[in-house]
This record gives sequence, structure tokens and C-alpha cells, in this order.
Amino acid sequence: MRRVTRNLVVAIALVVVALLALGALPSYLGSGDPYYLTAEPIETDGDAVDVNNVTDRRYPYLTGALTSEDGRSDGYQTGPYGMKEWFTHTPFDEVDALAQQMPEAATEDGVRVSYEGETYDVEVRRP
Repeated sequence: MRRVTRNLVVAIALVVVALLALGALPSYLGSGDPYYLTAEPIETDGDAVDVNNVTDRRYPYLTGALTSEDGRSDGYQTGPYGMKEWFTHTPFDEVDALAQQMPEAATEDGVRVSYEGETYDVEVRRP
């Protein structure tokens, strides 16, 4: 193998390894108290986003909160300097996406959703 070809293969391999590390690293960068997406049943005549057809692939924190016994999703820890949020899916992203679907359902701290005939107030909280 020629020297130029070998150097090119090594450079490509280093780029691939660096990209893989960037993809895996953020999940290990958690620090501080975790945030949770909470879903509390409420009674209201206000608008609510229908989330009966959402999947846990797109909304893992929301489906976790709606299907858990205590109404709380798995925890999400932010990374140092907010870098983790650049690379990972967060409960904040889910609340923002739902509020964009139906701005009338947005509240000060979250969004109202309708799931299996009940209305829930969904918010991101720290314990």
C-alpha cells in the first residue's frame, strides 16, 4: 500500500472513531439532579394535544410519564455547559414539540395533553 493511501485510510478511520465517540459520549455526560417529565391528571375544558397515537420512539419521556404508576418519566441529567442537549433528545424537546403542535394547549410550565380519555398537565420538573 502506498504511503498516501495508508495515511488516507488512517485519517478516515480516525474520523469514523471520532464521530462514533461523539454519538455515544453525551449519554455518559449526565451531571446534577435529574429532570423528570411529569403527567398529572387534571380537569379542564381547555384545549389539549391528543397523544393517543404517539410512540415511545419519538416521545420516550412522555410515554414513560403517562404509563408509569407515579406519573413520572425516567430521569434526564444535563451535561456540563449544556453540551449534552446538542446531541441528545430531552424532555424539554418533547414539551416544546407538543406546544408547537397546539399552542392553545401550552401552559406556563408545560402543556396539556389528552391520553385515553383523561387530560394531563405535563411539565418538566426537578425533584
